[in-house]
Amino acid sequence: MDRIIDINSDTTVELLGFQNANIQMLTHIFPKLKIVTRGNEIKVSGPDDDIRDFESRIRLLERHIENFGKLTETDIINITAMEDDSFYALNKVDENVIVHGREGKIIKAITPNQKRLVESAQKNDMVFVVGPAGTGKTYTAVALAVKALKNKQIRRIILTRPAVEAGENLGFLPGDLRDKLDPYLQPLYDALWDMIPMQKLVNMMEDKIIEIAPLAFMRGRTLDNAYVILDEAQNATSSQLKMFLTRMGKNAKFFITGDITQIDLPKNQQSGLILADKILKDVKGIDFIYMDNKDVVRHHLVTQIINRYEIYENNIEKLNAKHREEKQKLNNQADEQESNNQ
Repeated sequence: MDRIIDINSDTTVELLGFQNANIQMLTHIFPKLKIVTRGNEIKVSGPDDDIRDFESRIRLLERHIENFGKLTETDIINITAMEDDSFYALNKVDENVIVHGREGKIIKAITPNQKRLVESAQKNDMVFVVGPAGTGKTYTAVALAVKALKNKQIRRIILTRPAVEAGENLGFLPGDLRDKLDPYLQPLYDALWDMIPMQKLVNMMEDKIIEIAPLAFMRGRTLDNAYVILDEAQNATSSQLKMFLTRMGKNAKFFITGDITQIDLPKNQQSGLILADKILKDVKGIDFIYMDNKDVVRHHLVTQIINRYEIYENNIEKLNAKHREEKQKLNNQADEQESNNQ
């Protein structure tokens, strides 16, 4: 029997090995098969059972490369020598895993709201994720985008942020525009570096498969076949957010993440994220996920810091409300006294 096995183009080089060394090794492991490679195809001839076993092992080798970014002789020996029980256990997909990052790092939704985000992304084309720092808003969204790219559901990933200064002056940073903005976009680079091998990420960015740019650069574009993530959306004005949302093209998924407790806009400008919550909440195909302190997945102190700041800010607001009430009361008494004098 003859069979042609198609290989994932992303894993071909690692799977075949230098000068087809891995295929030569597999020829010795499967002596009853004749194995010939051509491009992204492997032609196999021999007994049916051996061909089926060979194809199953090839798929596991491909998955190993996708997960760990490499394939050694030891990996080939271990995977091809597995007994049936171990083989099927390895072949079983963990549905909770979003994507395998660099060096096999498992990236999955941990908290209930992160899991809600993953489920919502499957059902909706536009998802707003609102919550405090450290809740995995952007990280989970980037993982979903990388997964979609690996599965060829989209052609590119676009990550963007509004260029609003958070207490710093970008104009005093050295270099050209990109040099000034790169540190500002660093959290997006950090998430990608966790999920994609460095050289591959560099190549993808050079080929514009993955693009990171300030929000202003989105104007006038139509974003098709893409996962598009707007990070720090609390710092986008209403007009900027409207501009961004209307860039949505065919076969696109939009994620808008932000923390409304960390707005860096001038006091006379309203956050577009807050307004969007009021305007778009009931639109079919758009979902809002609200993270809270229970979703914080950073150091345990981060949760305590957030809680303490919330208590402080709530107390300040209560104090200000009390002052406003007392001031209004004094104004009313003054008006009443003036009325009596007349």
